[in-house]
Amino acid sequence: MEMSRTASAAHVAKRTRVRYAILLLIFLITTFNYADRATLSVTGSAMRAEFGLDAIRMGYIFSAFSWAYVLSQLPAGWLLDRFGARRVYAASIFFWSLFTLLQSSIGLLGSAAAAVTALFALRFAMGAAESPAFPANAKVVASWFPTNERGTASAIFNSAQYFAAVVFTPLMAWLTHAFGWHMVYVVMGVMGLLLALTWLKVMKNPADHPRVSRAELEYIEQGGGVVNGQKKARAIDRIENTGGWSLVRQLLSNRMLLGVYLAQYCINVLTYFFLTWFPIYLVQARGMTILQAGLVASLPAICGFSGGVLGGILSDGLIRRGHSLTIARKAPIVGGMLLSVCIIGCNYVSTDWVVVALMSLAFFGKGIGALGWAVVADTSPKEALGLSGAIFNMFGNVAGIVTPIVIGYLVAKTGSFNGALVFVGINALLTVFSYLVIVKDIKRVELRPR
Repeated sequence: MEMSRTASAAHVAKRTRVRYAILLLIFLITTFNYADRATLSVTGSAMRAEFGLDAIRMGYIFSAFSWAYVLSQLPAGWLLDRFGARRVYAASIFFWSLFTLLQSSIGLLGSAAAAVTALFALRFAMGAAESPAFPANAKVVASWFPTNERGTASAIFNSAQYFAAVVFTPLMAWLTHAFGWHMVYVVMGVMGLLLALTWLKVMKNPADHPRVSRAELEYIEQGGGVVNGQKKARAIDRIENTGGWSLVRQLLSNRMLLGVYLAQYCINVLTYFFLTWFPIYLVQARGMTILQAGLVASLPAICGFSGGVLGGILSDGLIRRGHSLTIARKAPIVGGMLLSVCIIGCNYVSTDWVVVALMSLAFFGKGIGALGWAVVADTSPKEALGLSGAIFNMFGNVAGIVTPIVIGYLVAKTGSFNGALVFVGINALLTVFSYLVIVKDIKRVELRPR
């Protein structure tokens, strides 16, 4: 009995690191999230040949995911604040994986028109199902990490978009080459369904997790982590006291938050170019095979992943050295996005390795500058982390609607990707403008009661 009490006291005194296991889990989930989004970019060339799709129709199919993703953000944020990340995220993973799996069967519908309609519908449904994912990530990081670790934590889960390309783009390209495009959707769908069960079993709030010591809990809370929200009932009361649309108006009327939301749209133009048209660019504009494109696309992704982790480390390092939160977050964002403008240089070179080098440099810069989710966790009202994250994600993923369609039209009308790369580079510059001119001091927003 005495030994049991001693062991228990030691557990309380020792600062555990359960938060890193939680971060690993959301990193893995986000990797699958982006891999499932990118399935169509890898299988797109084969599906275009089978169903006779032109560039404009392909652009609209690419955008189907983002139409639903954007429209579902506010309901997803409300659900997260009301029911918590554990249950809502589990349902999200399950349904987006199911819709991914179902895409494998569209060829059984008989006609090309029916298959294309079903593909658009399933991509739309998948977008709705994925809508809680990133607001849930931000909510989990705000709960599990103190401010001086939040930039790195957010950068790590956000860099999963590149890790997905490193690991899954070559895998999906090989599956398409060896077994046909259908097998990509079968493999990704089944793996996602298993991941939903894992999340439900492992995830808990910091205060409820059996492996978290009192020392770790106090470290998180004293460092600015929102360990329990407020008590849940109080948080819901505060949200209801502000009124539903009144709360949305408060968030959108805050200059700092609005600048952050607008910048995320511009950053995501680069993201969605990479997720949708980049492998097709390599095949059509650079004459690569699908298998070659899958392998080459992993190189910029590795650089994006490295830049993403480095950006978070640099930002948190600046905080620990005594710099303000404003300087610590803005410096990597501005520097990284300026570096991303080099993507336009691909229009002026003909050697494939130089193109890949410029793309890699651009995505390295984009990775360094992708600290928006850390800024959201730093600035959103504690009672409305889910809703603020949802609005941020809604703005960001309007780029998922605009980018594939604009690029589709540019490619169809000019027969070239040159205009598309200029479009992407200009949006990198607009991100810099937003953070330097619109966003002023970065600090947490307090809600005003109704």
